[in-house]
Amino acid sequence: LPNVIGCIDGTHIPITAPAENEGDYVNRKSCHSINVQIICDAANLITNVEAKWPGSVHDARMYRESSLSNKFACGEFDGYLLGDRGYPCQPSLLTPYPDPEPGPQQHFNVAHCRTRARVEMTIGILKSRFQCLRKLRVTPERACDIIVACVVLHIATIRGEQQPAVQTHDA
Repeated sequence: LPNVIGCIDGTHIPITAPAENEGDYVNRKSCHSINVQIICDAANLITNVEAKWPGSVHDARMYRESSLSNKFACGEFDGYLLGDRGYPCQPSLLTPYPDPEPGPQQHFNVAHCRTRARVEMTIGILKSRFQCLRKLRVTPERACDIIVACVVLHIATIRGEQQPAVQTHDA
C-alpha cells in the first residue's frame, strides 16, 4: 500500500501475577501480562515499541495515549500506519473496512491484510528469538525493561550489527 510507514499491533507478554494491582494485569484470556505496542516496517525492523501497559489495557487505548499518536495528529509524519479492527480508523491509522463491498473495498482489505501481516510476523520472530518472552517471572517494571532490551537486540540483529572488536594493549 502506498505511503504506509508502518504496521501496528499489540502483543501480550505473559508475566507472573504481581503483588500490587494484580487485577490490572489480567488480559482478555484471563492471563497476567504486559501489553506491548509494536510498530514495524516492511523489513521486520521494529521502529517503535511501548512496553508499559498492564494486560487489561486495550490496543486502541495504548495507541491513543502514546506520544506517537500525538505526533501523527500534529502532522509530524507523512504517511499511514496500518492497524487491525481493534483500532479506530483515523486519518493516519488505516483499518480494514468492517463490511467491504465487492470491488475497491475488498481489494483494499486484501492489500491491508497482506501488508499488516508483517507486524504479526515480526512479533513472532521477536518471541521466537527471545524465549524468555514466553513468561517473565519478574515485577511488571522489570518485565517492561526486559521486553525493551529484547526489542533493541532484535533491531541490532536485523540490522546485522557486529560487536566491536576487542582491543588488547600489549605491554
